[in-house]
Formats: sequence, structure tokens, C-alpha cells
Amino acid sequence: MILPILIHPDPRLKKVADPVADSSDELRALADKMLATMYDAPGIGLAAPQVGIMSRMIVLDCVKEEGEAARPMVMLNPVVEAGSDDLNTYEEGCLSIPEQFADVTRPAEVTVSWMDLDGNAKRETFDGLWATCVQHEIDHLEGKLFIDYLKPLKRQMITRKMVKLKRERARA
Repeated sequence: MILPILIHPDPRLKKVADPVADSSDELRALADKMLATMYDAPGIGLAAPQVGIMSRMIVLDCVKEEGEAARPMVMLNPVVEAGSDDLNTYEEGCLSIPEQFADVTRPAEVTVSWMDLDGNAKRETFDGLWATCVQHEIDHLEGKLFIDYLKPLKRQMITRKMVKLKRERARA
């Protein structure tokens, strides 16, 4: 089942998400729906607040090479424990801000801890696109969007485009 993705500006996208107490069958079902929604969009990451669920849960899969096995990940209560001094700049986009892209600079490597769907504590160091994606998705849990890294004028321009898009979709 594909979930509807909230489009900026939506007040839920600016709220801090609540911690997940424990893994459950309900969360497993949500994870499956979020992954299906992410792949369908298509995207490489999705945070629960983007589908209107105010829980600290993200899904991601940054495998893009043809023929390479997918690596879907589900993270509950993810936390960036450490970030490198080296920085990377990627052109980021967001499923909640369709067809808008901008360069964002973030730590090139991050160590993240989280709980998996079986309640196990996990910890991994990510680099490249994975590092950018996991930071982008964790930002969603803090009510932060990639456009918040941009200069005010560019941010306002993108927000105006999203308001117009939402109006057009409401009429369709």
C-alpha cells in the first residue's frame, strides 16, 4: 500500500517526532508501507513524519547501481553519534518538496545508532550518499528540511513553488 506523502509547507513537517517505545507488528506494517511508498516515489529515503506519522522512524535504500541487490534499512530512534570533519556537498531533493533540488553540505561520514524492528541496538558508519541520506532523514525527525540549509531567498522561492503545486493538486 502506497501512503500519501505530505508536501511542504505542512506544519507536521516542522514538528519534532516522538521516540518509538518498542518495535511492534504495527511498526513492521508501517515500515513495509513506507518502503513501498519510497520505492514507488521513487526515492532513497523517507521519514515517518513525511507520511503524517509523528514517530522517530526512517527507511532508506541508497543502492542505485543496476543489478546490485537492494539494501532496505529501517531505523527506529536513529541518532547521529559522530560526524567527520570532512564535508561533502550533494544536490539534495525531498519527496515532500517534489522536483526541487539544491546543494547541501554535510559531514562526509557519520556514525549512527538506532534500534531495528526486532528491538536490537544497531550502530554503523555511513559515507557518501548513504551519509547524506541518513542525515537528511534524521533531520526530518527534528522538523528540519533540506531547504532550511539554504539562503532565505532561495528557501522562500521553493516554498512559493510548493504552495502553487499544492493548489494545483487540490484543483485536479
